[in-house]
Amino acid sequence: MQIAAVMPAPSSRGVARKSVPFIGVKKPRRHRPGTVALREIRKYQKNTELLIRKLPFQRLVREIAQHFKHDMRFQSHAVLALQEAAEAYLVGLFEDTNLCAIHSKRVTIMSKDVQLARRIRGERL
Repeated sequence: MQIAAVMPAPSSRGVARKSVPFIGVKKPRRHRPGTVALREIRKYQKNTELLIRKLPFQRLVREIAQHFKHDMRFQSHAVLALQEAAEAYLVGLFEDTNLCAIHSKRVTIMSKDVQLARRIRGERL
């Protein structure tokens, strides 16, 4: 007759665990909602660089020009002037849109604010 010895399973209670000290990565600073947005607004209001990338804007201009006349050529200064004018228009429109949102006691602009700003300006929709 054979007797099998049964080994007890190691329990997690009897094993002492050593805690490993946490060394290394520092958590990134968490800012309150809106703080980073205000910082970005101040940053973009200070500089005068163009915000729309040049090549995508140039492709858009050429695509729109194709509807009027094929094989139209542009001087680089002409495309740059169009881009300056387009960005100035958009900045003004967003300023008016923001005023419409503030008038509605909101801080978030919506499409209806853009529509109202364009209607007040006398632009067609």
